[in-house]
Amino acid sequence: MPSSSLPEPWLRGVAANPAAPSEVLLRLLDPTARESWKVLCEERDLPADVIDTVVAHPDRAVRRAFALNRHAAPEQRGRLVNDPDAFVRAALAGGPRTRFGRIGALPDDVLETLLTVQDGDDHSQLLTADEIRQELAFSGQIPPSFHHSMPAHHNPGLRCQAVGLWLWLTPGQREDLLADPEPEVREAARRQSRILDPAAMEADLPERDCHHRSLLLVNYAVSDSVAEACLADGRDLWALAHNRHTPADAVARLARNPDPKVRERVASRADLDPSLLAELANDPDAGVRTRALLQPLPRTWAQRNAIDRTIGRTADEIGPVAETLTEPGLDWFSTCALSAHPLLRRVAATCPHLPGELVHLLAEDPDPHVRHLLAFNHPLAPPQLLLDAFTTCPRQRPYLLTLPHLPRTGLQHLLDHEDPEVRALAAADTTLDQPPTRQLTDPDPRVQRAAAANPLLPPDLLSTLLNDPETAEGAAANPSLTTERLHHLLDLSGLPRTAA
Repeated sequence: MPSSSLPEPWLRGVAANPAAPSEVLLRLLDPTARESWKVLCEERDLPADVIDTVVAHPDRAVRRAFALNRHAAPEQRGRLVNDPDAFVRAALAGGPRTRFGRIGALPDDVLETLLTVQDGDDHSQLLTADEIRQELAFSGQIPPSFHHSMPAHHNPGLRCQAVGLWLWLTPGQREDLLADPEPEVREAARRQSRILDPAAMEADLPERDCHHRSLLLVNYAVSDSVAEACLADGRDLWALAHNRHTPADAVARLARNPDPKVRERVASRADLDPSLLAELANDPDAGVRTRALLQPLPRTWAQRNAIDRTIGRTADEIGPVAETLTEPGLDWFSTCALSAHPLLRRVAATCPHLPGELVHLLAEDPDPHVRHLLAFNHPLAPPQLLLDAFTTCPRQRPYLLTLPHLPRTGLQHLLDHEDPEVRALAAADTTLDQPPTRQLTDPDPRVQRAAAANPLLPPDLLSTLLNDPETAEGAAANPSLTTERLHHLLDLSGLPRTAA
């Protein structure tokens, strides 16, 4: 009999084993293998027949883990859209962990269901349809194209949802929604139209400091009296400087405010008078001058927003950038790629649609933040650039590990790297000159697991590792194990031979 400490690491290791066939993986769906479900259902790709069993599994923990699986095609995860368990549907709506960067969009029919479904008569449910919609809204799984289709969608429920995009809609789309044939759409549009009504905003504005007050002052139409009150009290000035609807005379006064953060925000505006921009270009504060000089007029608000999401942060802090509803055109990003200013080249590097010649240019950029942002955001980024980003940008490693072009071989020179995550990547290299036996005693367990899973290890050593609790999980994930050996490990762990 194996040691009582061995079955759990064996189960996790077999669940992660890339060579494990369906007949082995299906055994892990038995309730006695619960310890392996997160690895099996959430953290790896699965064969089609295993997915069929997972989405119909009676235990919601299996289905919920699969709903979070970024390796699975969105169409496969979308099969859970009508799952009887609200926590499974919420996991689907929330999607894979955001720290892994961009997520594939869910199919349109799945999005339509999640966005329009209503609660049933069961009032004991712990999650409402609205709460699940909130999960979806911040998941990154709704593509801009779907948002753009919502105002004229045949489903009135989606047209109702579209009014939530009021600030991004065209005047014509707003007029159509206000005149929609469905009363609920018209009423929703009427309520949202208050966003661009300065008098309505003034009536709705809370006096106390709170999130709702900040939301209105940053985004909604601003009346002259509200702007005057804020200026008189020296209150919420950054919000006014940011808001594209702030009256022009208030903007001019904000441009001369003693706070450089307020002046910098004014300097980024797309509606600046040329004389005011010239004044800010000579501001005593370097940050204000930089923002004023970064872009000549004319500008667009979408361009300002694209700069906002990159400026003042490192590439490791920014990572992969999700596309928004109002992205600047590709021509502007291409112009930024050729700029002498590294801040604009960083902005360009976040665009996944740059042509190949500009990708090649930015991949050789002297600014490391430009190169690393390109690695995170462009599918044509050279593999060696991804490896360089992996070694120098620890926050983004979970995302980089999901990219197929991240080098997994030729890593001999990284075996003694100071960072254990980098050593672990190298220890898994199947082209090393020698089996990674020295890494089996690395002080970091991640390096040990990666080394134990390397198929270069000799069979007799692998057998020893399987019986050591410190290395059992990595050894059970070793793709050199035969199917029968994997079955034997599951037998020893007490799993029945009949699949779940």
